[in-house]
Amino acid sequence: MTDTTDDIAEEISFQSFEDDCKMLGNLLLEVLQREVGAQMREKVDRYRTLAQSACSMRLAGIEDMANLLEKQLASDISKMSLEEALTLARAFSHYLNLMGIAEVHHRVRRQKNVASLSKSCDDIFYQLLQRGVSPDQLYDTVCKQEVEIVLTAHPTQINRRTLQYKHIKLSHLLDLKDRPDLTSEERDMVIEDMVREITSIWQTDELRRHKPTPVDEASAGLNIVEQSLWKAVPHYLRRVSNALKKHTGKPLPLKCTPIRFGSWMGGDRDGNPNVTAKVTKDVSLLSRWMTIDLYIREVDSLKFELSMNRCSDSLSKLAHEILEQECNVGHSHYPRIEIPRTGLLNQQDGPESPRSPMAKSPSQNSLRNASLIAKRKMFAESQVGRSSFQKLLEPKPTKRSAIAPYRIVLGNIKDKLMKTRRRLELLLEDLPCDFNLSEYCDTSDELIEPLMTCHDSLQSCGSGILADGRLADLIRRVATFGMVLMKLDLRQESGRHAETLDAITKYLDMGTYSEWDEEKKLEFLTRELKGKRPLVSPSMEVASDVKEVLDTFRIAAELGSDSLGAYVISMASNASDVLAVELLQKDARLAVSGEIGKPCPGGTLRVVPLFETVKDLRGAGSVIRKLLSIDWYREHIIKNHNGHQEVMVGYSDSGKDAGRFTAAWELYKAQEDVVAACNEYDIKVTLFHGRGGSIGRGGGPTYLAIQSQPPGSVMGTLRSTEQGEMVQAKFGLPQIAVRQLEIYTTAVLLATLRPPHPPREQKWRNLMEEISKISCQNYRSVVYENPEFLTYFQEATPQAELGFLNIGSRPTRRKSSTGIGHLRAIPWVFAWTQTRFVLPAWLGVGPGLRGVCEKGHTEDLKAMYKEWPFFQSTIDLIEMVLGKADVPISKHYDEVLVSKSRRHLGDELRMELLATEKLVLVVSGHEKLSANNRILRRLIESRLAYLNPMNLLQVEVLKRLRSDDDNKQLRDALLITINGIAAGMRNTG
Repeated sequence: MTDTTDDIAEEISFQSFEDDCKMLGNLLLEVLQREVGAQMREKVDRYRTLAQSACSMRLAGIEDMANLLEKQLASDISKMSLEEALTLARAFSHYLNLMGIAEVHHRVRRQKNVASLSKSCDDIFYQLLQRGVSPDQLYDTVCKQEVEIVLTAHPTQINRRTLQYKHIKLSHLLDLKDRPDLTSEERDMVIEDMVREITSIWQTDELRRHKPTPVDEASAGLNIVEQSLWKAVPHYLRRVSNALKKHTGKPLPLKCTPIRFGSWMGGDRDGNPNVTAKVTKDVSLLSRWMTIDLYIREVDSLKFELSMNRCSDSLSKLAHEILEQECNVGHSHYPRIEIPRTGLLNQQDGPESPRSPMAKSPSQNSLRNASLIAKRKMFAESQVGRSSFQKLLEPKPTKRSAIAPYRIVLGNIKDKLMKTRRRLELLLEDLPCDFNLSEYCDTSDELIEPLMTCHDSLQSCGSGILADGRLADLIRRVATFGMVLMKLDLRQESGRHAETLDAITKYLDMGTYSEWDEEKKLEFLTRELKGKRPLVSPSMEVASDVKEVLDTFRIAAELGSDSLGAYVISMASNASDVLAVELLQKDARLAVSGEIGKPCPGGTLRVVPLFETVKDLRGAGSVIRKLLSIDWYREHIIKNHNGHQEVMVGYSDSGKDAGRFTAAWELYKAQEDVVAACNEYDIKVTLFHGRGGSIGRGGGPTYLAIQSQPPGSVMGTLRSTEQGEMVQAKFGLPQIAVRQLEIYTTAVLLATLRPPHPPREQKWRNLMEEISKISCQNYRSVVYENPEFLTYFQEATPQAELGFLNIGSRPTRRKSSTGIGHLRAIPWVFAWTQTRFVLPAWLGVGPGLRGVCEKGHTEDLKAMYKEWPFFQSTIDLIEMVLGKADVPISKHYDEVLVSKSRRHLGDELRMELLATEKLVLVVSGHEKLSANNRILRRLIESRLAYLNPMNLLQVEVLKRLRSDDDNKQLRDALLITINGIAAGMRNTG
């Protein structure tokens, strides 16, 4: 498994890192002494020392002594009482989280102390100019770059949001402690605050007691934006702009942003019945509410800052028009000055402020007494009751001549924003509200236009330093986040659309759609798409599943492309899968526009086929060619989507289907074919990468991944998912988020202007085919064809118990079958990560490499590793994950948990693991695993003293739980070990 911070490969000072780890560990021991007593504290410290000694022996090559010490540790753990086991699990879990906090802190600190970071805009812009790119070409390419990072709710984030915030607070305290201007007394006070925070963490239940709802998941995503990305985006854009000005002489235009954000939280209904049409609508409205609320806070701060009178004629004219309009209406909302808050949240409110509609779910809103809501609405909207207080804050009419024009304009903006926010609250509560477009701020253009007038005015009056401060930051935020923070994608499985069309064609006495061949489907769909009549009758009665699909398209029509992004079709395999969604979308828009008497808001959603299995990846190019050969579809793409086709490729299911190596090669070829298909029809293409956090699900360092894509597949555009724990790890702190956004920008820029090399000769492609074929056969023979493997998997891992974690709203299986085929990729990878076997990332690789090496192609593989970025990236990621695998730990799981008759299977797999390590080292030329990433290797080694006892404890708890499965305390202990191991491995699924 790759560490979440592998993108940031700069050195860290291990001495200061280890000092901080030691300090945090001692503070935790101090808390333990007070909370659980000296005896338990000493026991925890003893187990840590024993584990550390075993690790040191193993690293020194003294295997016998290491095994002896680990057996002693396992024996001691097996004799522990349940109460002691629970305490030990919690202690080591918190140790590992504290080490993670220290690690991130030191990476951030390193960034501050380095004059020029590798992969930064400054670094890459300079490199490109040196390699022959002209300043104008560099400038134009950066300005036209379109990267979208899509945050998903995939269930791999272990930590509760409460603990995530406490961890962030500890990180801030570490940062404060490093300040050189602190007195010894102030430093001691910071340490005391750390003790309080660790005490608070210890006394907090680390387990989720209920599954999150889709709205809860969406709220968590919005909080990442509020807490981190909201601060990071202006900083990142300033960094891009400054580097552009330095190297090309021109800054980044204020309304230009190379990166935007999307979301699947509340829109991804594939296999998740909890995501309904109403949930999607509510989440979209919540996102809008949060956006407006954040803008109101920024405008408040600007009003306080822009107090000057001198302005341009255009701003003066706008201010007078606003004053005249207010006088004509008969009341004034003229700016009252409010001192801005120092943070995005009130300190008292905490992460989930009660004033936010996100603090309560829409379902709770609907249960309120309707009459009470109506009374509250009447009072809130009346001028009586609040006007007296407002008069105290507003200037008297006679003083208006001296009022600052910027405040008049900003006050008008705030007034519209507050009305917009209030309207959204009423919509969330299903209450009627007036809809006068002139009173609301519904589009980003309506917000940017007056802000740009203020900016131009300041520039013309010689106050450029003010224009390019908070005001420029707000304009850049509006350009990046728009009015919805993150546009929401919808995702549904192709079979659900076929079921819906079955219902329609049967109702129309046309037969059963899903039984038709592909040509008949395409003929029907194309004919209906060209027609102007609605297809679905309002009187048609359908099953609940079909109604939900139709309701989703109706909501999509109501919200439109102003609020929503793409409609992603999972398990797409044919051109008809795409046209089916286009038809259902068109039909819903016809129905809605007929009811409201005007066109639907925004445009149609982009329809994006997602190719996931190896079979579907192999046919992806043919599907796109078939689609673009249809006149209606090609004209639709040109007219409604600017000649742009988006295609998504899935890393998770392809990896579970055929193994990581085969999946990587099939994904590479599929992208080549899709790009070629679009080029044949002169259509631009954006590839959307459905990457997970772990290598088994396509994870890995962002920079490495983008730089190893096929040439021509990244032409200034890219979409990519960030899932689960990776969202928090990459974007949870503003400083880390800035660096990640910069890495996305520079990696895409390099791949666009200087694409990676293709395979040098056909022979290399032939070798890849051979390795892939052998690898896939070996992988499938173990996972799908060995009748003992499924039971071995269930015995050797905590897969069956992962469902108790309550980390996601969706089920762990697509269907009720118990086989691996219908198990989702996340629990498949998650379970093997826990046992440190990490099997999905390497199984099959060894036989594939061995097969071509035995035919005399070893030197060819070494040349491929040196010269072909894709092959080098694939081998490096496998080498990285092998460095995290642990043979003795996985063997211990088998010895205690697996039936004797099946232990031979684990022994054979461990032998294959060791053989794979040797073959990978032969190809890479490294002496040791991760020799090219010694920082990562040392960080992994530093965690083992805490990680190994967690695995031994997990084995013991699993053993007890499987003979007493109703024991809630044992279940809690197991879940805490799962949390701790996930923290130590730095990712889950």
